[in-house]
Amino acid sequence: MPRRHAAIMGCVLATTFTATAVPAAARPLTTGVATTATTMKPPPGMLAAMQRDLHLTAEQAQARLLNETRLAPVEAQLRAKLGDRFGGSWFTGTIAQTLVVTTTTPADLPDIIAAGARGEVVTRSLPDLHKALAITDASLSTAGGKVRFIDVKSNRIVILTSDLLATEDEIEASGVGANAVQAVHSAESPRLLYDVVGGDAYYIGTTSRCSVGFSVTKGTQNAFVSAGHCGAQGKATTGFNRVLQGVFQGSTFPDSDFAWVSVNDGWTPRPWVSNGAGETVDVAGSRAAIEGASVCRSGSTTGWHCGTIQQLNTSVTYSQGTVSGLTRTNVCAEPGDSGGSFISIDQAQGVTSGGSGDCASGGVTYFQPIGEILTTYGLTLTTTANPSGTGANTCTGYPRIAEDSLTVGSSAYQPRGRRYYSAFGGVHSGCLNANDNTDFDLYLQKWNNRAWVTVAASESPHPDERIDYTGTAGYYRYRVVSSSGSGPYSLEYRMPQRAQVSPPATPTFSR
Repeated sequence: MPRRHAAIMGCVLATTFTATAVPAAARPLTTGVATTATTMKPPPGMLAAMQRDLHLTAEQAQARLLNETRLAPVEAQLRAKLGDRFGGSWFTGTIAQTLVVTTTTPADLPDIIAAGARGEVVTRSLPDLHKALAITDASLSTAGGKVRFIDVKSNRIVILTSDLLATEDEIEASGVGANAVQAVHSAESPRLLYDVVGGDAYYIGTTSRCSVGFSVTKGTQNAFVSAGHCGAQGKATTGFNRVLQGVFQGSTFPDSDFAWVSVNDGWTPRPWVSNGAGETVDVAGSRAAIEGASVCRSGSTTGWHCGTIQQLNTSVTYSQGTVSGLTRTNVCAEPGDSGGSFISIDQAQGVTSGGSGDCASGGVTYFQPIGEILTTYGLTLTTTANPSGTGANTCTGYPRIAEDSLTVGSSAYQPRGRRYYSAFGGVHSGCLNANDNTDFDLYLQKWNNRAWVTVAASESPHPDERIDYTGTAGYYRYRVVSSSGSGPYSLEYRMPQRAQVSPPATPTFSR
């Protein structure tokens, strides 16, 4: 075990994220340089995430960021001054109120303390530990531990392994020295993580390639949909990077042309479609577009191409048989684009089936509508409103609530069949809860002085929906629609500011 001598000093706590001049006892080693006061704003969402994940109050999260900001320059200057004697450093305490700096020489302790840190003496310097880690990496097999790191707190190399005996044998054979390396039993097995994105390539076997349609889930199982002719049930897939990805769980072709592929835990379904330029388009729902609407396709061969919907409910006879219920478009496609995404604005339309022509001279392409795929296999589309695909949507913390009931195919306006007025711009938030055996959708509409216009929609195949929309001042209302099922619902909502009871002017409204 390393020798340790410690000295501790107090630390000023703060409740606002404002870095001020460092107290005399905590000034850096260099002198004559004044530390000016600065106000630092954390990135959006950071404080909230720290409260959630580190179990801190708002004041503790702010104080922690302040302490880290204040003490980081102290650590940098001590590291430089100690040089080869430096043994490592770390923050300790709930709000990072203490900086610990270690050295191999006890004579350095007064300088460490004067700089505002806690000093400890250790046996091995950080450069020595880096050399020991390099030897360990070169000597151990993967069976000897998949994770190896420098633990400055124990002043040793730590190896996480599922086989302690085998790892200890390899440590002894490496010549590093058992006192410098510690094997710790662990089930940790790191893996690379990848996103499932519409339009990306995936491979069936060694030669066949198709394209991802849309990310979906089936219960807790992550998956994606694609074309049925791409693979039969039971066929394994690898991703765009040839990493093991998933298995075809269901496949229909001909008659229809769709399939779904379950993916392993190294792949995460995302509500995105690739636009072929290194960016993505969000998938917000699956409302079917009407004939003549613009539509775009993403595929792994030709990327991103757009056109319009020509005809619905089209039957096509391929050499393998006839497929019915396809949608005909004037979007081009080529081999390898099969299974890829068709999307209209932000609404998923379907997966690429087949066509004629190419993207040099133009062509016609057919897609299998997404609705039939989701219904046939009981899948849930992954959307921006429901990125986890679970459909769970708990409404809490909303100041206003409206309750009613719907029959199949009916709709209602809220609040209370009317509208509300927001005098200020900001975020309009609505959260809809309904019975589990229903599919209710939620729309936010705004009056444009001539008619009501839908400005936001949440249309998952679930009873619960949520909308967050940033809008300007004006009249708004929610529309709740029953796509299937009937029963009661509750709509909880929040306006940017308190609605005015008597707005400046009362316009004439129409349904």
